[in-house]
Amino acid sequence: MQFETIHPFLDGNGRIGRLLIPLLLVAEKALEQPLLYLSLYLKTHRTTYYDLLQAVRQEGDWEAWLAFFLEGVAETATQTAQAIFRQTTADRTQIEGLGRSAGSALRLHHWIQRKPIFTIGEASQALQITPQTVISSLQRLEPMGLIKETSGRQRGQVFVYESLLRLLGE
Repeated sequence: MQFETIHPFLDGNGRIGRLLIPLLLVAEKALEQPLLYLSLYLKTHRTTYYDLLQAVRQEGDWEAWLAFFLEGVAETATQTAQAIFRQTTADRTQIEGLGRSAGSALRLHHWIQRKPIFTIGEASQALQITPQTVISSLQRLEPMGLIKETSGRQRGQVFVYESLLRLLGE
């Protein structure tokens, strides 16, 4: 709210302000990562958003602004959590379709939900399985479109849980 009031430029205030929200939440240790994006909520409720900003400026009505903002946080967090749950459940179901070879792939899938950008070494150490077992699991998950190698290197490759990151990017 304060940024929107003091930012001196005619264009870009909203975009910059909306980008600052998750960064401030991380800086204040309310979030570990900047994964809560309120832009859609604020755009959907644009008239209320602008009216409440103006009410703070003119009347000091912080309570109404904070109630609106926290409602947006709750709604956005709930929608994001539900979407993540649906995506990871669908991905798990797809992995279970591998049959007997699904065990290690399922363990890897469970772990990468918490660390969607990783190396073979990190996965091997965290899961206490051999690098070759991780590689075998990756070779099963890549054709499904769940995992993607992003570094282009032969050694120290970096993988991403692509379907989850794609969802978070929305």
